[in-house]
Amino acid sequence: MAQTDNPADPFKKALAEATKVMANDPELTVSYTVDPSGVSGDAMRLPQVSRRMTREEVLLARGTADALALKHKYHDLATHSRYAPPGDMARDLYEAMETARCEAMGARDMPGTAGNIDAKISADALKRGYDQVTEAAQAPLPAAAGYLIRHLATGRALPPAAANIMDLWRGYIEDQAGAELDRLQDTLSDQGKFAKFARRIIQDLGYGDQLGEDPDDLEDESEEQAEDSEDDDQDPDSTGQDEDQDDQADANPEQSQDDQQDPSQAQVTMDDMSDMDQGEETELPEGEAPLEPPPPAPVSEADPDYTVFTSAFDEEIAAEDLADPAELERLRAYLDQQLEPLKGAVSRLANKLQRRLQAQQNRSWEFDREEGILDAGRLARVVANPTTPLSFKVEKDTEFRDTVVTLLLDNSGSMRGRPISIAAICADVLARTLERCSVKVEILGFTTRAWKGGLSREQWLNEGRAQQPGRLNDLRHIVYKRADAPWRRARANLGLMMKEGLLKENIDGEALEWAHRRMQGRHEARKILMVISDGAPVDDSTLSVNPANFLEKHLRDVIAMVERKRIVELLAIGIGHDVTRYYDRAVTITDVEQLAGAMTEQLAALFDTDPRARARVMGIRRAG
Repeated sequence: MAQTDNPADPFKKALAEATKVMANDPELTVSYTVDPSGVSGDAMRLPQVSRRMTREEVLLARGTADALALKHKYHDLATHSRYAPPGDMARDLYEAMETARCEAMGARDMPGTAGNIDAKISADALKRGYDQVTEAAQAPLPAAAGYLIRHLATGRALPPAAANIMDLWRGYIEDQAGAELDRLQDTLSDQGKFAKFARRIIQDLGYGDQLGEDPDDLEDESEEQAEDSEDDDQDPDSTGQDEDQDDQADANPEQSQDDQQDPSQAQVTMDDMSDMDQGEETELPEGEAPLEPPPPAPVSEADPDYTVFTSAFDEEIAAEDLADPAELERLRAYLDQQLEPLKGAVSRLANKLQRRLQAQQNRSWEFDREEGILDAGRLARVVANPTTPLSFKVEKDTEFRDTVVTLLLDNSGSMRGRPISIAAICADVLARTLERCSVKVEILGFTTRAWKGGLSREQWLNEGRAQQPGRLNDLRHIVYKRADAPWRRARANLGLMMKEGLLKENIDGEALEWAHRRMQGRHEARKILMVISDGAPVDDSTLSVNPANFLEKHLRDVIAMVERKRIVELLAIGIGHDVTRYYDRAVTITDVEQLAGAMTEQLAALFDTDPRARARVMGIRRAG
């Protein structure tokens, strides 16, 4: 067996195997990278260990591996998502406390992990400057709450930097939620109980308005409704109960007379029931109005006047449900074959995007400091004037918020051929690249189920051809890759775009609103939606019986709503058609082979910290 040239390789191999055992997942893939640490599906990223194998590198790698493995072992995503609050601060508190629970469980069951995780906590706290914080207002409450939960659960002292911010907030947390904290040990082993415990802590800390609906209450309501419906189904048995009551009345005539209703009251009751049966209106007390059913919710949040003839035949469907696995693999192979000449160029652009994102994640400098690394770029002024003091610079971490990107691809018939092939392969490469940068990617497509109206139009014809019926076709919204799914599991799905007969009409407004709704439910701090289309919305069936601008107006209204809410950053790429008349942030390409470059440049520009450079690349229109 050949000896490895890197002395760190045996350590990394041993740590990877130990991590799989601790996580209780032999299929886990462990890699060492300069990218941010984390877990995506079955892939775990750990901090890089250099040839020197410094003590700090080894401790950080071991601590990170233990922390991620314990969360993989003790954390159930479905339970976590069920109780997760929608508000930002509430969610941060909830996430921090759940992470602390998993680490505390590991320290209890595997005591050797506690020291390793202490090293990771210390490195993270020092990196964030927690040792320099002197006021609670400067310290993040979620981090302090997580540290306190871990300290109380394990009884271990925290590293000094972490203990500093925990102590700044500890008095406040215990004053507000001390009674609840006493129940901590009873909930650690049960994630569901702990999630309810965490929600009560969040309530006590004053963020109850960010918790949203209690999932247990919603479940109880649904159970009560089910029980009520069962009771209604059992109404025929009431006849038998009445007969039993009559028998009892005959046996006890005195009791029967006492319980009998006054005849006049009985007559009124029967008359009232008769009125109800005949649908007659009864006189209401003065000042009260009859109750009317609430009006139906509008089809579109962006435009209450937008109408749909029927949505009964619409579908939101996963790509794997539109073709069997063998066909998807065949179509994927065909896609790869079609775009073999472009792979080199696309891969170079992807590497360029990854370098730009990683540089912005990891590197930034503060200049004109009194100590640090000598700033060689400013030595000239010292040479020119020896009295000028030396200038130093210090490297710092930049804020790189948790991000999700949605690619919304036009799957209309006009995209058939090379445009849809380029769009598919670019979406594929971007998903892989952004996943390596810890940016989650969702890939969606939109078209219709049929040409010229489908089942919706048939129903409209059978019902008498109402005037201006609204959208008159069957939507098909396709999920090629969910944001939380690893790229390798969705790779074959993109081949579906090569399927003959898939690409039909395009109703952009409703597709954009659908993608926006999906993103609103995500917890990431930053949400980016990129639309790739080849022009205006077109559906012959709808436009033949509605105003000519019916679909275009709705698209403009949806874009205006998205930009007004500012929850999602919206940009678009037009293929062969100018889409800047719809989108403020847009670029148009004349050759489909420019799509790869346009997509990577647009995404990279969104992460640029210089607003002027960002605007220059994005092609943002200036007001006025």
